[in-house]
Amino acid sequence: MEFFRSCASLDFRINSSNEDWIYEEEPHTARRKEILRKYPEIKKLMGYDPSIAYIVTAEVIAQLLMCWLLQEANWSSIFILAYCFGGVLNHSLGSAIHEIGHNLAFGHARPWANRLLSIWCNIPIIVPMAISYKKYHADHHRYLGEENQDVDIPTRLEGYLFRNPITKMLWLLIHPAIHGIRPFYKSPKPLTVWEMINSAIQITCNLIILKFLGVKSIVYLVSGTFFGLGLHPLAGHFISEHYLFNKGQATHSYYGPLNFILFNVGYHIEHHDFPYIPYHKLPELKRIASEYYDQPYHTSWLKVLWDFIFDKDMGPHSRGVGYLKDEKHMLLLSKNGHLLEKES
Repeated sequence: MEFFRSCASLDFRINSSNEDWIYEEEPHTARRKEILRKYPEIKKLMGYDPSIAYIVTAEVIAQLLMCWLLQEANWSSIFILAYCFGGVLNHSLGSAIHEIGHNLAFGHARPWANRLLSIWCNIPIIVPMAISYKKYHADHHRYLGEENQDVDIPTRLEGYLFRNPITKMLWLLIHPAIHGIRPFYKSPKPLTVWEMINSAIQITCNLIILKFLGVKSIVYLVSGTFFGLGLHPLAGHFISEHYLFNKGQATHSYYGPLNFILFNVGYHIEHHDFPYIPYHKLPELKRIASEYYDQPYHTSWLKVLWDFIFDKDMGPHSRGVGYLKDEKHMLLLSKNGHLLEKES
């Protein structure tokens, strides 16, 4: 499978004068066609699952209940609970927004219902992001690995600045802000009506929470968002998915217990192959087409974060980007940036 041998690190591209790169097609498209030819029964897994609405509603209510309980709490309790509980639920809701953004809650025939549910998930996150996330995440799938269109790829400036353990920890701490802002200056798109609706509803809900539950509740929710999406075990999935832990393999899956909390986001190769299969059916996809998912994978997001911070070859610069014209005969070894000849 050429896809897993065709990417170079962002670091290589930063330091190379060779700009002879091409990008013809998002690589999972060819895999999808090949897998479906061999296993046409996989089409039966595609669809949507409204039951996710019950799960996220329980999570939103749990967060609002916690806000009510913490009105008179001391600040240390607020921050500890924001990291250990609020961060977990807010990250889970963020993963639900990802799932719903693929119209996997109510199907493609009812996009408005999916948008409204994602806005409901957004409430405890405080920052209006549900609709913008969907808009830019579509490009991540469509242009996976293309440096400018795939806004999940760090900028070259990030690759320059965050290179040692201390600065990489800082990058992880502020990652929620970087990840949220990057699309708007890297590949800006026109503002949509749904984004304005998302912002109006979110600001209104924030003011209601502030008025009736107090500033500590807002601080708890905001902290949960930044803790849960920053230097937190669950945030290891941001790093595990497309950073080059195994030479030229551009997408990795994670098979571990934390998938339960994040709607199987760890089944990431599977998800990119079939983004319209609901989260709870991705393990079945892996079982049916097992030979297509026999690549190195992660078992611990904590280890992912540890390696990302302390391995000198890892960092924002180690994200896979781009494709060389002669990719059939050359292999880019991401760890040292050298070109190795590949046997044809």
